[in-house]
Amino acid sequence: MGKKLRFSLFGKSHGPCVGCVLEGVPQGTPIDMESLAHDMALRKPSKGIGTDRIEADKVDVICGIEDGKADGNAIILEIANGNVDDSKYLPFEETPRPGHADLPALLALPKFDIRGGGQFSGRLTAAIVAAGGIARQMLAAKGIVIGSFCHSIGNVEDCDERGIEDAKRSEGFPTRACTPELDAMMSDCIMAARKDMDSVGGVVECIVTGLPIGFGGIWFESLDAELAHAVFGIPACKGVEFGKGFDITRMRGSESNDAYRMKDGRIVTKTNNMGGVVGGMSDGADLVFRAAFKPTPSIGAKQETVDLKTCEDAELEIKGRHDPCIAPRAASVVEAVTALVLADQMERGL
Repeated sequence: MGKKLRFSLFGKSHGPCVGCVLEGVPQGTPIDMESLAHDMALRKPSKGIGTDRIEADKVDVICGIEDGKADGNAIILEIANGNVDDSKYLPFEETPRPGHADLPALLALPKFDIRGGGQFSGRLTAAIVAAGGIARQMLAAKGIVIGSFCHSIGNVEDCDERGIEDAKRSEGFPTRACTPELDAMMSDCIMAARKDMDSVGGVVECIVTGLPIGFGGIWFESLDAELAHAVFGIPACKGVEFGKGFDITRMRGSESNDAYRMKDGRIVTKTNNMGGVVGGMSDGADLVFRAAFKPTPSIGAKQETVDLKTCEDAELEIKGRHDPCIAPRAASVVEAVTALVLADQMERGL
């Protein structure tokens, strides 16, 4: 994705590595690898509420970075896969897992490697976070800051208005909740599902500060359209909404319009029902959107499927190591794709 800052993925879940190619980073751009390692750590599973598959997630720079700066060539990053278990996946070649890409992939891609979900696996988001970390640093140099948190997990919802400080504070909690109380309730919700050999979904809220009025494009280059396109590319994302989203349909225009006022010599909005975007461009308010992630489809409970060999109904039980809720780990991925989109638009002068 991207036009000026171009990003592409390679690899698969149980291959030797996953990685990415990032083109268009201006020569001389400083790149802090310690900051990149921090971003990678946030994507890792937390003990108890995450998968038992633990990877080192060390980012190896193949080329494009010299002496801590971009050298103007394409940046190629690789992340080794070291902790894989192929044995649990082979039965799914005949009995595809509900909720996964198995069925369409097996029928559409004759050489599809089903181990770990192959190229459809969330494992590839490690490379997205690595590239997004570089884009985040490019934006930070311009005063643009990105943060996210879990707005809800299962039926546990954060009902308070949150800002960028809350989003940054969530990095200290395993569930990416904004408070210790919400973290405890969200953890209990996840663990209850795990006990039942089941899973839960969640909603990640993303906040961006520092965008100047007019940042973005119009129509198919609009800020929200390009962000939605990228966020929907994250595995398991099933919905994206900006500002009040679908709830805005229950408001009147007199309520939904964000009134403009002057404050300390600059234009501000009294409310942020639009999520900081009008006409595809920033109105100067914080950019706010939410992404909905479905419950993890790999669950231990028995499920109904079909046998592709016999063409009969069948049942399956999924073994292996899986997150009972992916929303806490998805928060860092949402931030990464947001950074990639914004940095691309910034380089394009939108």
